[in-house]
Amino acid sequence: MTLQRTPLFEEYQNLAKTVDFGGWEMPVSFSGIKAEHFAVRGSAGLFDVSHMGELEVEGPDALSNLQRLLTNDLSKMEDGQAQYHAMCTESGGTVDDLIVYRRSEDAYVLVLNAANIESDIAWIQEHIQGDVSLNNVSKETALLAVQGPKAVNILQTLTETTITNIKPFRFQEGVSLGGVPTFLSRTGYTGEDGFELYVSHTDAPGLWNKILKAGEPFGLLPCGLGARDTLRFEAKLALYGQELNREISPIEAGIGFAVKVDKATPFIGQKALKAQKMEGPTRKLVGIEMIGRGIPRHGYEVYKEDKKIGVVTSGTQSPTLGKNVGLVLLDAGFSALDTEVTVHIRGKNILAKVVKTPFYKRSV
Repeated sequence: MTLQRTPLFEEYQNLAKTVDFGGWEMPVSFSGIKAEHFAVRGSAGLFDVSHMGELEVEGPDALSNLQRLLTNDLSKMEDGQAQYHAMCTESGGTVDDLIVYRRSEDAYVLVLNAANIESDIAWIQEHIQGDVSLNNVSKETALLAVQGPKAVNILQTLTETTITNIKPFRFQEGVSLGGVPTFLSRTGYTGEDGFELYVSHTDAPGLWNKILKAGEPFGLLPCGLGARDTLRFEAKLALYGQELNREISPIEAGIGFAVKVDKATPFIGQKALKAQKMEGPTRKLVGIEMIGRGIPRHGYEVYKEDKKIGVVTSGTQSPTLGKNVGLVLLDAGFSALDTEVTVHIRGKNILAKVVKTPFYKRSV
């Protein structure tokens, strides 16, 4: 199968190590995952995330349909605001997690995980009704992310718009960045301040190079998906396919804040999710720190004595902490802090303990 490539591939194909990521040939690293990770924590990083999907949802019935499909409360949104959501099955499993942008009361943009674009759109088409249209603009849209404490300073050098006026989870359309019309959103997936930049696929290469040049004096590095993963992992930001899937609810995965079970509009999965919120989920996403030697990897089983009590969803050696840590979907009865468990690593049960999450939280 031929891998898909983003509009930016030619800019970095000789500079980055690339991998197959859900059918896309994407950069995993440029100068090295740790160097890129610390650049974002201390200064800034530039990411190509153009494999993500963008779906415009418009029409007089757009709001009522999205309220029925999604778990957060869109009636609380204002124009120019972003909101985090889950889209669930009737039993409460997660079809996808996504960001919704509100342009107006009857115009929204949904940002979909790359591997789920087709299945998400099929799910939405199956459940919408009335006067609402869907427009998949993924192929003509490129998405760049500039993340880190210096992101605002770097981007400000490329525009006359005062971008500090764009608050977290807000966006502004038509911002001229280096002469490129940009849908500029103060959002990200790293645990740092930063921006996501939606531009025409034809404008993306030029803007990529302008940002690299503008960021050089600030210590900005181009970053791959390896650092994106360690950054989001430390901040306990869920990754679909690991912390979330159709068998894991948003309540279990720790994103219950995006599930408004009492919103006025009934939504798919509401009954199951409301019961989980009231009774408490039987499984919880918790952090573990290894006491013995070994790294907890995705899919490793977790035990209490001889009883299997959970599975590792993500794990690595945290660059910031310098410790081997993991996120585990664990039976709720064993989720108290400092509970000792074992992780089955290469035929051995290695001691670990439940610890507080997120592993990293930026000081504001």
